Amino acid sequence: MPDYNVTLESAWIIKDVKTLDDAIGIAISEAGKRLNPQAKFVEVEAGMLACPFCEGELNSAIVVADTALVGLLLDMKVFRAESSEHASRIAKSTIGKALRDIPLQVKDVQELNETLPTEQKKPKKERSGQKKSYLPETDVRGEKNKRERINRDMDEEGL
Repeated sequence: MPDYNVTLESAWIIKDVKTLDDAIGIAISEAGKRLNPQAKFVEVEAGMLACPFCEGELNSAIVVADTALVGLLLDMKVFRAESSEHASRIAKSTIGKALRDIPLQVKDVQELNETLPTEQKKPKKERSGQKKSYLPETDVRGEKNKRERINRDMDEEGL
């Protein structure tokens, strides 16, 4: 089953705000607060719209009478989904639980084609005559094993 990257669009209403930058910052902050305990793996960013005249990008936010409407993009990776529709339903369900009463719309679903190189797929063969060690080969100090570290510590203390 393939993995997907699902992008959802959401609309946030922010009251008592003076500038567009403040509105975008507050909307991103509020979305992050709501997503943090349950869905902290969701990436939040300000939405962008294409200008119909110059084809440049514009912020998807507007401030009128100290009230702002901000469009946010929410990206989430969905692993092992049956189809793109299934991935979008999983993303809407997961994000929708954290962001109650916030409208969500699927903007884009892309299949991820991340394959590991053939070298990483093959398991490493053990050398004959050596026992397999479950301890890391080196520790933080670069020492070979625990015994070497203990002997060094004893030598430093004069034991």
